[in-house]
Amino acid sequence: MAKTKSFTCSSCGATHPRWSGRCDACGAWNTIIVEAPLSAGPSKKTLGGKGRSIELLDLAAEEAPPPRTCSGMDELDRVLGGGLVPSSATLVGGDPGIGKSTLLLQAAAKFAGAGLSVVYVSGEEASAQVRMRAQRLGLGDAKVRLAAETNLRDILTTLDRERPQLAIIDSIQTMWADNVEAAPGSVSQVRSAAHELVSFAKRRGTSVVLVGHVTKDGQIAGPRVVEHMVDTVLYFEGERGHQFRILRAVKNRFGPADEIGVFEMTGRGLAEVANPSALFLSDRETRAPGAVVFAGVEGTRPVLVEFQALVAPSPTPQARRTVVGWDGSRLAMILAVLEARCGIPFAGLDVYLNVAGGLRVSEPAADLAVAAALLSAREDAALPADMVVFGEISLSGALRPVSQTENRLKEAQKLGFSQATLPERSAGSIPKGVMVCQMNDLATFVGEIFGAG
Repeated sequence: MAKTKSFTCSSCGATHPRWSGRCDACGAWNTIIVEAPLSAGPSKKTLGGKGRSIELLDLAAEEAPPPRTCSGMDELDRVLGGGLVPSSATLVGGDPGIGKSTLLLQAAAKFAGAGLSVVYVSGEEASAQVRMRAQRLGLGDAKVRLAAETNLRDILTTLDRERPQLAIIDSIQTMWADNVEAAPGSVSQVRSAAHELVSFAKRRGTSVVLVGHVTKDGQIAGPRVVEHMVDTVLYFEGERGHQFRILRAVKNRFGPADEIGVFEMTGRGLAEVANPSALFLSDRETRAPGAVVFAGVEGTRPVLVEFQALVAPSPTPQARRTVVGWDGSRLAMILAVLEARCGIPFAGLDVYLNVAGGLRVSEPAADLAVAAALLSAREDAALPADMVVFGEISLSGALRPVSQTENRLKEAQKLGFSQATLPERSAGSIPKGVMVCQMNDLATFVGEIFGAG
């Protein structure tokens, strides 16, 4: 007879063949719980029984792409890959207070205005609180139906009755499945709730958007399997001290990943930013040592941002390395290459690196801009105000070409930059009016720009 019970750790999600007092995976005590399916009772048939035949389709069969509904928020539609897809499941994560609920309430009003039937279920606020926020955002007349509930069975029953085209669940960590013996927000509850909601989306044709809390490491809280179950994973990023917010797609089955949408937090909610490059460079000083403009690409969009570096003598034996908006391990690599290949030491010097505007940069093409910012700060020599820099640095000190050179240079030219420093053998045509300096290694760059090497 098939087993009808599963024993799962509510702390880490590991499964066990039988109950025990201590989880073998994470070492936690008294976290093993019994799980059973939410909607199906115990099965009396084994997998050895005969099932129904499944229809098989040809891979080459021509099928129309899924229809999309645009919200009218261009930045949101861009990140979604061109609009909302029916039967899709989307997970939106972000720090507390970053504006996830505000963004989704504005999106719900936009989709309702586009003709979709929308249900907004809040497990964190009362309906009156959601209405109050809607009125503050000027969305009091939006045709969005509200509910304040955490019982997953009741929510699924209501959605099955109403059959909305879009359902927003805020948040998945507050949902409670009455068949799982664990507190809301635990690994077991989050996995069970996500599975049921995603299954409902595929079965009924409803697009489901789930809000997810994040841990202190920036990862969505709960089991990682939730990110595998959904079609799209979006992260809402930003610094508390900045008004800019970045909506980033890290997974998208219906469009490009790593696409970003840029918003500005205002008193009336989130406003779209059509030209993020101009916004990130709006408060830039004309000439400042340690400041270098990097021509980057986020998804399909070229974005110009400023890297700021500060190098100062360290008052302690152990010099500090502080990074905001970039990878700290990659900074250590750039410092090692500068010392080993160019003979420029940073021992005994504190190094601070910051990406202006609150944007997080991850592409290797920023290596050369970081090196230029570090050298500019160390030598107290400012680069030309109309210069952009990009290129990847290898451990040998060679400069490696990066993709979409032409798009980067066009975006720079549009914002008034007339000079660019980049690696040799970079593919793509050079726009007229842009003076390009191409180099093949970091030592040449140091000698040409800073007169050292």
